[in-house]
Amino acid sequence: MSQEVCKFDLSEGVSGNSPVNRSRFATTASDRLRILKSYRHIAMVGLSPNPFRPSHYAAIYLLAEGYDVIPVNPREKEILGRQSYASLREVPGTVEVVDIFREPAAVPAIVEDAIAIAAKVIWMQLGVIHEEAAARARAAGLQVVMDRCMKIEHARFFGGLNTMGLNTGVISARKR
Repeated sequence: MSQEVCKFDLSEGVSGNSPVNRSRFATTASDRLRILKSYRHIAMVGLSPNPFRPSHYAAIYLLAEGYDVIPVNPREKEILGRQSYASLREVPGTVEVVDIFREPAAVPAIVEDAIAIAAKVIWMQLGVIHEEAAARARAAGLQVVMDRCMKIEHARFFGGLNTMGLNTGVISARKR
């Protein structure tokens, strides 16, 4: 009786082949899990009101999981029934995680705003990589995650990937 072996390494998820994983800004799964467990107030910079955009879907998911998602988009007054702010510096109250859905060229200014408001984490979405801005954030004491999706990482750790129709690799009849 032969034993089948999985040919795919799912340990690092969607961004497993990211160049960030081979850089000084690599984060471990336990780093990302700790961030997701520790911080609940997320300013989503570049959140779109368009339901077909990844930021919109990620925000809906994170809201459903109990996170406080604060839209930051200067072109919108309200997104998902929540007031949208033109910049991070205008957000009242606590922002722990700055989740960036913007092009890499916009990241340095966002990092400076995140430092100014005493955020704890800079989280750059899939495809968003800016090493100089990451270095600036780390030098200021912020944790940095690059080229990762908060929604996907949360779903991977807490069993929500099946809601997207993905095979989670977990064999169980129990629904979350």
